[in-house]
Amino acid sequence: MSSATVQPKSKIRVVVAKPGLDGHDRGAKIIARALRDAGMEVIYTGLHQTPEQIVETVIQEDADAVGLSILSGAHMTLVPRVVELLREQGIDDVLVTVGGTIPAEDIPELKQLGVAEVFTPGAPTQAIVDFIRAATAAHSTD
Repeated sequence: MSSATVQPKSKIRVVVAKPGLDGHDRGAKIIARALRDAGMEVIYTGLHQTPEQIVETVIQEDADAVGLSILSGAHMTLVPRVVELLREQGIDDVLVTVGGTIPAEDIPELKQLGVAEVFTPGAPTQAIVDFIRAATAAHSTD
């Protein structure tokens, strides 16, 4: 088999974003580092991003996944807006995950909106890495 027919597997590209007015990004940075250490390409957007800015970054970076880190309590406003904007752009192949202080009673509704998984404080970074790997691999074979 010639080397021209073998495509090297590209790295999983993950946008890690902090939507809204939440000013605490230690957790997002820890997750970004864990994903990077696991061989993923990570684009960290920084603090105070609007849903529109996040979706634009997902498009520009041709991301496989987006991780939204929210500690402000605005997850039921910000997450649905990001999901809605992705759909408006015809983007249905990007894995959406949410992390932060998300009340257990809100998780089913977030998943119904299209969030693949919600990680609350104390979630092992390896579990997040493993989930993103498995979910993006499963999605790429659909």
